[in-house]
Amino acid sequence: MKKITFWLAVGATFLMATAAYGQQMDFAFGLGTTHSASVSSNSTSPFPPASLTGGIYPSFSGDFLLHKSFGVGGEIAWRGGQANYDFSQPYRPIFWDFDGVYAPKLGPHVAAELSAGIGAESTRFYTNYVTCSAISCTNYATSTHFLGQFGGGLKLYARGGLFVRPEVHVYAVKNNFEYTSNIVVRYGASIGYTFGGH
Repeated sequence: MKKITFWLAVGATFLMATAAYGQQMDFAFGLGTTHSASVSSNSTSPFPPASLTGGIYPSFSGDFLLHKSFGVGGEIAWRGGQANYDFSQPYRPIFWDFDGVYAPKLGPHVAAELSAGIGAESTRFYTNYVTCSAISCTNYATSTHFLGQFGGGLKLYARGGLFVRPEVHVYAVKNNFEYTSNIVVRYGASIGYTFGGH
């Protein structure tokens, strides 16, 4: 109960600070999918890399505009269901990033949102056994790669601060050898709310 009270107090403080300084803060939940290069039918490897195309990716994002239309933000997106790597190994990719954000107003009910930043692609390969450490147990091994993220969206305000945002994100993943390409495109839409005016 103390943790819930603490986090509610922190959230309320951020909302009051945002309103007091006339700044803007957005939170959103979205769904999307990914596209990447296909698996080559000419591959001679017994275990060719998998393609990251397809699947449903839920996401959470937030940003805080610090000065006029400029600010910072972050996002996490993960494959909603496990996929099978070479039809035998269950896995789930997760993308997360921290960004610089530019969000200019285009009209009374429309705003653009451009972002660029860094983060990681973390793939969980699920196992049939559990590995425990001193503080937790897991049933997966993780492979993590650094990435650069570039994104764009269009916030369409329906009522007050409530918006729908179609969006596209391009991930440039360093040394992404588990998959067919270092470039992954995620596209979809988010529903969110702007605090502090828009």
